[in-house]
Amino acid sequence: MGLRILLIALFAALMSTQAVAQGANVAFGTIAQDTSLPVEVSSDELSVDQQTGEATFTGNVVIGQGNMRLSASRVTVVYRDSNTGIERMVATGGVTLVSGEDAAEAQRADYSIDEGTIVMSGNVLLAQGPSALSADMMTIRLRDGTAQMSGNVRTRLQTGSEN
Repeated sequence: MGLRILLIALFAALMSTQAVAQGANVAFGTIAQDTSLPVEVSSDELSVDQQTGEATFTGNVVIGQGNMRLSASRVTVVYRDSNTGIERMVATGGVTLVSGEDAAEAQRADYSIDEGTIVMSGNVLLAQGPSALSADMMTIRLRDGTAQMSGNVRTRLQTGSEN
């Protein structure tokens, strides 16, 4: 039993060292996200600029798409030139992204609908159950439910039960 705990601790240390040096690839969310699903938005206020093709939601913004939820104080939605749908969304101010059991926080999130990616930046913190990772940036690939963290990556891996 002591050897098993030592091996788990060594593995966690190696993973932490590798993550700091090279960036970390992690799973995000319970399943891959279908980016063609409708996007639902609620907020305190909405302003639309017909010239730029942008809508800005402010105050208690909550965006839902499938099993994914994003909240922030401000979200700008950029529509395609042909007004055939959303091209991208930019969230700022206390951004929280939740998918399944995973939750991430950052200062900013850029969601590219067509690419199926969300780039979170600024003091990113990812909580996965009892484990946590932090970095300068995290790129989430929604189509396969994976993410890559880069820049000052730090990990805290729970290696067993805490007694």
